[in-house]
Amino acid sequence: MLAIVGEDAVHRVEGLPGESAPVGLTLALGRLRALGVTGLRLALPVSGHPLGLSGPPEFNARALDAQEAVVCHGAAHGLVPEVSEAGPAGDVHVEVVWRCLPVREAPPADVPSLGEAERELAEAMRDATAVLSRLDVAGSGPVAEAAIDAYRARSEQGREVLAPGYPPRAVRVLELAQRVGLLVSLAQENGHGGAVSSAEMADRSEALRPVERTARRALVAAYNSVVEERERGVR
Repeated sequence: MLAIVGEDAVHRVEGLPGESAPVGLTLALGRLRALGVTGLRLALPVSGHPLGLSGPPEFNARALDAQEAVVCHGAAHGLVPEVSEAGPAGDVHVEVVWRCLPVREAPPADVPSLGEAERELAEAMRDATAVLSRLDVAGSGPVAEAAIDAYRARSEQGREVLAPGYPPRAVRVLELAQRVGLLVSLAQENGHGGAVSSAEMADRSEALRPVERTARRALVAAYNSVVEERERGVR
C-alpha cells in the first residue's frame, strides 16, 4: 500500500461497482478482490502507442491522457488516475482520484515477454549509445554513467526492486529498463550536446524514440510478469 501511495496525501477510488461515493484505497482493493480481481496489470500508453491497453475507447482515451493506468485481471475493470494539487500556499499536497471504468477482456497491447524485453533492451542500449556517442550528445559518456550509478544507489537503498514472488528475470529486466530510461532522460535534459546541426538533432531524436519505447515496454513486462505467469499456469 505504501508503494502505491508514495508521498501523496490522499488516494480515492471513484466509480467502483457497489459504491455510490469515492472510497479509500484499502477499501477499494478489498472491493475489487470481492469482484473477482486476482491481479493488476500496469499500462503505460502514449500517443500512437497504447501500451498495455485492451479497450474500450473511453478507457483508452482516459489512460492516454494520464499516460498510465491499471487493468484488472480476473474482472473487467480498469483504473485511471487523475492527479491534482490542493491546499493553501505553502501547504500544497497531491490528491489522486482513481476512476474505475469497464475494460475489454482481451490481451494487452504490445506487451512483450520477459525474454523478448531483455533482448530488446540490450539491443536498444547498444544502438542508442553508439549513435549518441557518435554525435557527442550530453548524457552518453562517463558523466551520464556516473549519474545513472548514483541514481541506482539512491533508489536501491532500503527497498526491494520488486516485491517477493517475482521471477529473477523480472528484476533484471526492470533494472535494465530503468537504466535505459534514465539514459534517455539525461540525453533529453542535457540539451543537444555536440549535435548542433538540424540533421544531427534529428538523428538524436530518431535514436532516442525507439529506445524510450523499448524501455516502457520492458517496464510493463517486468511489473506484469507475476500476473502473466499466473495466467499461463491456469491455462
